[in-house]
Amino acid sequence: MRGNRLKEIWASGRPVLNGWLGVPSSHSAEVMSHIGFDSLTVDLQHGAIDYAGALPMLTAISTTPVVPLARPTSLDPPQIMKLLDAGAYGVVCPMIDTPEDARRLVEACRYPPIGQRSFGPTRAAMSQGPNYTTDDANKEIVVFGQVETPLSLSNLDAILATEGLDGVYVGPSDLTLSMGLGANGDSTDPRFVEALRHVVERSRATGRHVGMHCANGPQAKRMVEMGFDFVTVGSDTGLMTEAGRGRLALVRDAAPAAGKGSGY
Repeated sequence: MRGNRLKEIWASGRPVLNGWLGVPSSHSAEVMSHIGFDSLTVDLQHGAIDYAGALPMLTAISTTPVVPLARPTSLDPPQIMKLLDAGAYGVVCPMIDTPEDARRLVEACRYPPIGQRSFGPTRAAMSQGPNYTTDDANKEIVVFGQVETPLSLSNLDAILATEGLDGVYVGPSDLTLSMGLGANGDSTDPRFVEALRHVVERSRATGRHVGMHCANGPQAKRMVEMGFDFVTVGSDTGLMTEAGRGRLALVRDAAPAAGKGSGY
């Protein structure tokens, strides 16, 4: 089985720079795969994507060196297993609030004796290289549980202690919302900033990776500087919107003001 390049990146001391996919298009996924991201996450929770849409997207990503990941709609073991069978090299699972949630997530992602993943790597056995074995899959698949509520923060150490969990991933908008700060993923409220620092500190202290979903480039840069080592830099819809608005603003600024045309 081909190794997971994310583990090589972490071993080199670099953070993984992740992209996010919400548009149900294999062509869009292919375009994003050629931008330079280390990994791309196909989002079935909030993206407009179902399993039938995710499959060709994972296929498109796997034609490049970019590592394909997936976010399921919820802690749904059958769906998680299908996404891994389809070729995802890892899972970012929403709403992991308790150590019991974390154990269920690991069980869905790892083959026995670590977990309870059913064997049937329909596409993974082809896309992840020759000599696919359950032992290799258990070593190479990355598993992130999302920290998105005060309950998950209070259970953070117990979640991080879960055998087979690679790390946690902050869902900032849900976290700020549940903290009573509104849905602001780039909040500068001291309570939110302190929560982020706490997640980084505890994750690093326990040898786990720590991820963050970022709203923009400057925030992503700050999160890398804070110590996050799995950082979502941008999404397909976000990058299209940002680039489109920026280019339109540039051209509109150059256009003659109303009533002051060139005379043609």
